[in-house]
Amino acid sequence: MRHFKIPIFFLFSFFFTSTLFAGNSAVENKGINFFNGTWEEVLEEAKKQNKPIFVDAFAVWCGPCKWMDSNVFPQEEVGDFYNANFINYKYDMEKGKGRDFARKYRVNAYPTFVYIKPNGETVHKTMGAKPPKVLIEEGQRALQIFNASR
Repeated sequence: MRHFKIPIFFLFSFFFTSTLFAGNSAVENKGINFFNGTWEEVLEEAKKQNKPIFVDAFAVWCGPCKWMDSNVFPQEEVGDFYNANFINYKYDMEKGKGRDFARKYRVNAYPTFVYIKPNGETVHKTMGAKPPKVLIEEGQRALQIFNASR
């Protein structure tokens, strides 16, 4: 009987720990939800929802990009605003089709935030790491331009 207690203890510990970590992932998801898919799929989704696109144009080695990922994008107030108003997309400018995107939208510094209409036309663009309040203000500016052009 003693031999069964040890595996049961470890099994219980595993389920308890995995439940605990699953709960933490839900807490972390209060920020910006970035679309998973190709650029073409992002454009399609934006057309379906009639929303502009927010693109975080980044490079993996970029310190300010990492700072945005850790300190700004996870903020609930930032997520609330961006998730309600944009299709959000992270795009590595140094891999695959990201290079073509960088040329087309003239991305030459990281991070660059590009706000784009569903038809692919640029609405607004800004560069550099920003605190949450400023990033929301940039998004509001882009929305005003987008709404005025409808």
